[in-house]
Amino acid sequence: MSQLTQGNIGRQLIALSVPLLAGNILQQLYNTIDAVIVGRFVGDTAFAAVGVAGSVMNLFLFLISGGCDGVGALLSQFYGADDGPSFRRDFYLSGLFGAGVSVMLTALGLLVLSPLLALLRTPENVAACAADYLRIIFLGFPAAFAYHLASGVLRAVGNTRAALCFLALSMGTNLILDLAFVPSMGTAGAALATVLAQTLAAGLCAAYLRLRFPSLMFRREDMVLDLPLLKRTARFSSVTALHMCNLYIGKLLVQGTVNSLGEEAIVAFTAATRIEGFANSFGDSGAAAVAVFTGQNTGAGQDGRVREGFSRGERLLFGFGLFMSLVMLLGAEPCLRLVLPKGNTAALAPAMGYLRLVACFYVFNFLGSGQAGYFRGRGLVSIPVIGATGHISLRVVLSFLLAPLMGLPAVALATGLGWIGVVTFWGILVRRDRARLSF
Repeated sequence: MSQLTQGNIGRQLIALSVPLLAGNILQQLYNTIDAVIVGRFVGDTAFAAVGVAGSVMNLFLFLISGGCDGVGALLSQFYGADDGPSFRRDFYLSGLFGAGVSVMLTALGLLVLSPLLALLRTPENVAACAADYLRIIFLGFPAAFAYHLASGVLRAVGNTRAALCFLALSMGTNLILDLAFVPSMGTAGAALATVLAQTLAAGLCAAYLRLRFPSLMFRREDMVLDLPLLKRTARFSSVTALHMCNLYIGKLLVQGTVNSLGEEAIVAFTAATRIEGFANSFGDSGAAAVAVFTGQNTGAGQDGRVREGFSRGERLLFGFGLFMSLVMLLGAEPCLRLVLPKGNTAALAPAMGYLRLVACFYVFNFLGSGQAGYFRGRGLVSIPVIGATGHISLRVVLSFLLAPLMGLPAVALATGLGWIGVVTFWGILVRRDRARLSF
């Protein structure tokens, strides 16, 4: 466990960020490995199907992970305030009610699957493969929740390395199982490999918590229905989940626009967004580090460290943004060739056009991630939702209007303009909140 309320701020942010970055990259590898292996062994249609399925799957999974992020922000405040009983009681309540929500999401996903794929204007041959993949993924939601909650607890106390190790083992297992299942089972085999690997990660993470940090585990006396705490937890988790949900509803609507352009566009967009996901991992890890650091120091009343931590975090994210812009501008083609199905060259040009244009806006994306992490750590969880809703609305509208004229680059342009808008809005609110901390 790591107490972040004293010590060198820069070193602490980097120590938090590096394991989180590696973990985010490994998370991206789950769906990317599925897509690449399916593309190699099954073909272009199956590759496109995994791309469409990823957009649908992430809508639900980010409800789960977003809710756990909200719980983690509250737990980090309890840990910073050295309030062990509230920490353990909140862990119990989050696990109990979160498990029920994950089961409900499984049922909802199975119920709306067919009409949702139709609403997205998914070509019939692609929809059939995507449905096979998603039915199995939906059944794995309870395991996904268990992993995200356990890793969120570890992250709240500053331990970001353990969950990374278990995720690495899980990713290796996913790769082995993909190679075993996909040649005979197609997209369904890829989904089964993902669920089994994620179940392994959840089990290992929970066992590590119990053995290594028994003081964090809830006890019999902590297993009580604390309604005020439950309401506070529900507010944190639901608003943070809504933030993530808004982002992925927007991405889902954008996917519908891309689907209307045909299978080749879907293949190009699938490949481009797989690469983009790795780039965005830098911003996501920085945001999570800022949230944990801000949460602990807010709980401890260390206002000066909150201000300084955010400033240093934004400088770090600015550097990440510039670096990833350069990497994507120079490395788009070789990266895409690694991901696209073998022999497919028609999708390369539109995918490169998307990546190179969106890379020009990465600095705004990364700065916005840090601002969202600051608000979560401060407990101002409704602000990211408001900003993300405006960003997504602009992105969807511009993509719909411009895609018939520009193709995939329209989606990149719409995304970048949305990032600029939300960073401007959040920046004003951050300055106001930091000014209040000065008094």
